[in-house]
Amino acid sequence: MLCLEKITIKQGDFHLSANWSVAAGQKLAIIGPSGGGKSTLLSTIAGFVVPQSGRLRVEGQDVTATAPGARPVSLLFQDHNLFPHLSVAQNVGLGLRPDLKLNQAERDAVQSGLERVGLTGMSGRYPAALSGGQRQRVALARALLRRKPVLMLDEPFAALGPALKAEMLDLVDEITRDTGATLLMVTHDPEDAKRIADVTSLVSGGVAAVPVDTAELFANPPEMLRAYIGS
Repeated sequence: MLCLEKITIKQGDFHLSANWSVAAGQKLAIIGPSGGGKSTLLSTIAGFVVPQSGRLRVEGQDVTATAPGARPVSLLFQDHNLFPHLSVAQNVGLGLRPDLKLNQAERDAVQSGLERVGLTGMSGRYPAALSGGQRQRVALARALLRRKPVLMLDEPFAALGPALKAEMLDLVDEITRDTGATLLMVTHDPEDAKRIADVTSLVSGGVAAVPVDTAELFANPPEMLRAYIGS
């Protein structure tokens, strides 16, 4: 379970509050207007932004003061965060060992991870030789190998075409079901939330709202959501 206990974030004139929890294995979409704080919320959970107050717990463990690299979360960005001078296998292997001194079992795990995301036979390629969708699959494989209980996606598929984006969302759905990971996904597209998310949080007006059932939210959208989606 991921718990945000009376979290408040302040950066200059910007402020955001959140006070809710997500059950283990649930898939949460985070939507709302640009500049509302969706990415900042993920960065706070990941440890890159320090909240002004409140506590953050993952599986009962207080991680509020834990360094980003030691937190039980993985964060996947839109820009992949791949190293251009490293091969596909090396980029994925970073999820296991930052020094890339992998033993045979770890090298086998890298290959299995690449197979899991549909990149069999591409371990020796470099990011420049991959399509946008393939680069995201590499980043997803790296996150998968880290095997953290919380996987966070910050609009990773926004630049992809509709068909490829749907394929990637289905892959994430399948992987999280298999691993039991809790998923938090920032998106600007309501269709993304409808496709994959059990619950959705609307971030607007300085508040990350308590997550509610996705289907119910879009069937009876509050005024802020109607204004956002234009209906």
